[in-house]
Amino acid sequence: MRGNEVRSSLEKHRQMILSKAKRITPSVAAADVPAAGTSLRNQRSAQLSSCPRRLSLAVVGVILLAFLTGIAPCTLAAPAGSSRPLAMTPPMGWNDWAHYQCGYTAQTILDNANALARTGLAAAGYKTVIIDDCWMQKDRDKEGYLQADPLRFPNGMKPIGEALHKLGLNFGIYEDAGYLTCDGDAGSGEVNGGGKTYFDQDARLFASWGVDYLKLDGCRMYVPSGSSPEASYRKAYAAESAALKKVNRPIVFSESAPAYFQGKPEWYDVLRWVGAYGQLWREGSDIANFHLNDPDHPRFSSVMWNYTYNLQLGRFQKPGNWDDADFIIGGDHGMSMAETRSQLALWSMMSAPLILSSDVGKLTPQAITILGSKSVIAIDQDRLGRMATLVSRNLEMDLLFKKLSGGDYAVAVLNRGESPLPVTVDPAEFGFTARKTCNFDARDLWSGRLQPAASTLQTTVASHDTALWRIHPSAGCGAPARTGAITMSNAEASHQPSHYTRCLASSGELEDCSGTPAEVWTITPAGALKSGDHCLVVASGKPVMASCHNGSARWHYTVLGDLVNDRDHQCLSAGSAQDISLKMEACEKGKLEQIWSLPN
Repeated sequence: MRGNEVRSSLEKHRQMILSKAKRITPSVAAADVPAAGTSLRNQRSAQLSSCPRRLSLAVVGVILLAFLTGIAPCTLAAPAGSSRPLAMTPPMGWNDWAHYQCGYTAQTILDNANALARTGLAAAGYKTVIIDDCWMQKDRDKEGYLQADPLRFPNGMKPIGEALHKLGLNFGIYEDAGYLTCDGDAGSGEVNGGGKTYFDQDARLFASWGVDYLKLDGCRMYVPSGSSPEASYRKAYAAESAALKKVNRPIVFSESAPAYFQGKPEWYDVLRWVGAYGQLWREGSDIANFHLNDPDHPRFSSVMWNYTYNLQLGRFQKPGNWDDADFIIGGDHGMSMAETRSQLALWSMMSAPLILSSDVGKLTPQAITILGSKSVIAIDQDRLGRMATLVSRNLEMDLLFKKLSGGDYAVAVLNRGESPLPVTVDPAEFGFTARKTCNFDARDLWSGRLQPAASTLQTTVASHDTALWRIHPSAGCGAPARTGAITMSNAEASHQPSHYTRCLASSGELEDCSGTPAEVWTITPAGALKSGDHCLVVASGKPVMASCHNGSARWHYTVLGDLVNDRDHQCLSAGSAQDISLKMEACEKGKLEQIWSLPN
């Protein structure tokens, strides 16, 4: 899932690392198995064909890590032979890619694993160490088995897994559903031109190495004549899923298939079926990488973009199935401490996997404290697994609301602006009753300060920071109504967070979100879309605001994102990016102008 831009920028770094690798031996004992890969890697071509996936190859930066305290480590995999579902809370861990790309060795992996344990980040839940692309050779051995790169892993892969397990960590590895990985190494999928696949053989090999987590990319997929890209991806990921189920080892399956369809009508179809095969999926552009030649390049815009597109996809998520917004890069070059707080808070509000990608040993104590926050991680790991609702959005601020188990809720205020932002938030904004008896106990999760019986939440949010509270409402608040913004993604505004999401307004138009009362909707138990005192109905074939007692005020919402009127069975549709009017049209599968995101 990386293109030529990444490879060219990494070549000098790669050569430097590999030259050191010849002098480094991993600090683990070699296992009583033959070393994987006994011949040197063939010289790679200087130019590899670019991959379709990396739509956002943003610049620099690198990732972050969490620490401290001791939240109970999340359960990633069930014991061997167990039928218990996998990854019932979002996976947490570390991956080498966003910081090192291909510039790593076995020692790099083990050094970061030891740093996770030493800093307390592993105890905080970051327990799965994932080795990304470039670990293997381009060619398989004569029996068709994958071979580890002998320069990076002179003792093979199994000793790495054994060392990680001794540290109490899980072992994750990378492969590709195509015939080659994004870096041009041996893939598991059907060979180019058609023929054999290696899903079963590779799954057995991974299990023999003690692998606990597989990330399967989709960079070079063979699409036979007469087939479609979506059908080919689905066939490959279904085959990998079946192969993993045959081995006597629970292996969490991370799928990259949706990322190759972002911005296309098929994206939502892929998101609908991907959960049947694995536990989490990368559904869009990658987070910005760290680059040695520009180490302090700002990376927060990349974080904002991934957050923006991921937040729209809550309907596909549930415990055991997670929308993956990509790596946590907070705490590293290109990310301030405020931006680090924002990324961890926003990922936690989305119940997104928390996979660090940085040089863990070089994280500052302040970054480790932020990333290891027990109370913030608890928001991410809450057993309900809910995606936060976007309550309101304007150019500077997002207000998010998330239901938690045990009667609690989480509230976040993001300040994407360049100046401090004073905010006052009322319980009614989250759908609670407006009675005077409604108040809540509120704990600021960054300072730890408890505010009992608060009638409002008040604070000043620094630039690029995110305020985060855990609240427990009083009995006088009642249950919150399903309230927030109804939005549509603008595929023409890729990598433009301020224009990607447009809000449905009670004026009858789709507009750039401005946070006005006209953009606040309540989804009633009967299925009406209510704003103020009126509901969206269909009259004379057109969507209009009218009495909520109107017979056409009921709608139903599909997993693909359609809003279908119960009376005329047509879909609420928007015009193009230039046409902001609304209309009713026959429902058409994959039509981007008919796909909506509702409050969760």
